[in-house]
Formats: sequence, structure tokens, C-alpha cells
Amino acid sequence: MRDKVVVAMSGGVDSSTVAAILHEQNYEVIGITLQLYDVGEMAVKKGACCAGQDIYDAKVAADKIGIPHYVLNYESLFSKKVIEDFAESYIKGETPIPCVKCNQKVKFEDLYKTAKNLGAKALATGHYVRKAKVNNEHILLKGVDQNKDQSYFLFTTTKKQLDFLEFPLGSYTKDETRKLAKKYNLNTSDKPESQDICFVPNGNYSEIIKKLKPESYVEGEIVDLSGNKLGMHNGIINFTIGQRKGIGISSDKPLYVIKIDPTTNKVIVGEKEDLKSTKLKIKELNWLSTDEALEKDVPCSVRLRSNHKEINANVRYLGDGTADVILESSYYGITPGQACVMYDKDRVLGGGWIIKEE
Repeated sequence: MRDKVVVAMSGGVDSSTVAAILHEQNYEVIGITLQLYDVGEMAVKKGACCAGQDIYDAKVAADKIGIPHYVLNYESLFSKKVIEDFAESYIKGETPIPCVKCNQKVKFEDLYKTAKNLGAKALATGHYVRKAKVNNEHILLKGVDQNKDQSYFLFTTTKKQLDFLEFPLGSYTKDETRKLAKKYNLNTSDKPESQDICFVPNGNYSEIIKKLKPESYVEGEIVDLSGNKLGMHNGIINFTIGQRKGIGISSDKPLYVIKIDPTTNKVIVGEKEDLKSTKLKIKELNWLSTDEALEKDVPCSVRLRSNHKEINANVRYLGDGTADVILESSYYGITPGQACVMYDKDRVLGGGWIIKEE
């Protein structure tokens, strides 16, 4: 009897190629696509993920490979756990990462359970990360293609989930994946990559928040670090830490958003040097290394934005899922709501959500 594997098929070239690879390796492959939001609204959005066209593309790819394909309606779950969370985070003055929440709360939680219920040996995805076994435990590694590495977006993956997950593309480059897709004659071989946030039409996230939380568009003051009023804004959701353009006030020197205070509904601005910091705090630490390692400071490198360079740091666990992260060099624009992901070279040690320092 062949081992059964569920492949999360988003309708793109990566997950389609994963399904073809595993089918060629004689696994019993089942393709599952998640409908995450209103297909009618999103079908016209190019470069989205799990939209109407993508569901069709996943079905065509599955038919070409010769595997069964199912569409599961997760619209309600996605709305509650990802879209509403996204809006709430902006109202709190944070800058969220919905792709991480989607992996954490939908794909690797509910789809994980579905794959288990189907009797699958594994759930496979098209992410560019690797999994290896060290001392009889699985560890998470960066993808070989550093330009495509997606480990930052998977830091919430638990050890239990990691045991069940497979990432067949982790050792491939994007170009190699497209060549494989052409070899398998897949309809997705030349399909452009998904861009921006999947459920945000035209990249205009503020419209989504305005629709969900119209009360969030409350006028407030823009002030400097001394509290002097410089102007007015029409909602803190229109701002993010480190923002320079579109602040709406004139100044002799370039001004940046230094802090967003949802309590007073104020946007605090200052000069670039005011963004500099060497310390941050995180919550909901997901630790993928040994528990003993957290008994003392953990030297590592950290990534504070998905596309930023890593910085050497020390992590000091405080208990209850919180930790202090002390950076060895200054970082401009530490942003609540973003993730701090910790690495030992290529290995993902863990990560947590950056929170405001009171």
C-alpha cells in the first residue's frame, strides 16, 4: 500500500510542482485547496493566493498530474483568525503579518487536522524551507535559495507539526522549480508569483480595515517627541513605524513615524536617529530548539522583517512566552506586530511577536 500525502495546493507553481514530485515518487497524493475569502470579490485580483482563478488552476494541475483534488471552504475561519486579527492589529498601532497568521491558524492547524483525519503520512507544502533530523528530532532550516527562503513566515510551526510536515522544494531554487513544472507540463509553470497580501485588493489594506472597522478612522494629532502638535491625521491605521512618505506634514528635516499610540490616538514623529534601538521585547515565543538552551542567554542572529538582513543578538527568556532581545548593533524602526525570528546559521531556533515597550 502506498503512503498517503496531502498537498496544500494554492494554485501556484510551487505547490503544483510539489504534488507532481510526490506523485512521481509513487505516493498516494491528495490535493487540497482552501477557499479563504469571497471568490466573487477576489477572482479579478491578479497575483492573489487562493482566489477564484487559483482554485481553477489548482484543479487543472491536479487533473494533469492525475490526483484527486478537493476544495475546502475555510472562508469563515480565515475571516475570524486572519482578516479580523489583521484589522485589530492596525487599530492597536501594530503592523501585522497575515501570511504568518494564515500558516499558524489555518494551514498548519486546521488543514493539519484534516490531513491527519484522512490518514495521511504527511502534509506537504510548496514553502522554500528545509527539514532535517538531528538527534532523533526534526529541525527547521532555511531554504537553499536565499532569495526565496520563507523560514521567517514559518516561525510559529510547532515541533509536533514539524514532525508531520514536508517541504519538498527546500533544496531547489525558484528557477529549478519552474523547470520541473515545465517537465511535468503543468499549467502553472509560467504563472507569476503571488504579491502583497492575498485578501487586499490592489494593495489598499486601509480599505479592508475601513470596511471591517469603520470606527477606526478617528482623527487625531501628529506630534513630535516633545508632544508639540505638528498636524492632524485621519486614523492611526494609515501609519506604520519607520514611515517617511505620506505623513502629511511639512518640515525642514525628513520626519519619520517613531511611535503610534492607540490610547491617545496620536502619531509621534521624529528624525531617523530617533528610530534607532538595540533592544526589543517579544511575546508568544515559539521555541524549536532545546528547552535547556533558554535557561541562559541564547546567542543567535535575528531577522526583524522578512526581507531585512539578520543582526547578531542575545535572547533572554523571561517566562510566560516573553523574552528580551538585545541586539549587538542598532536597528532602525523596530515595529510592533512584526516577527523576531532567531537563527543559528541556517537553523530556525524559534521566534515571537514584537510588542510595544511601555
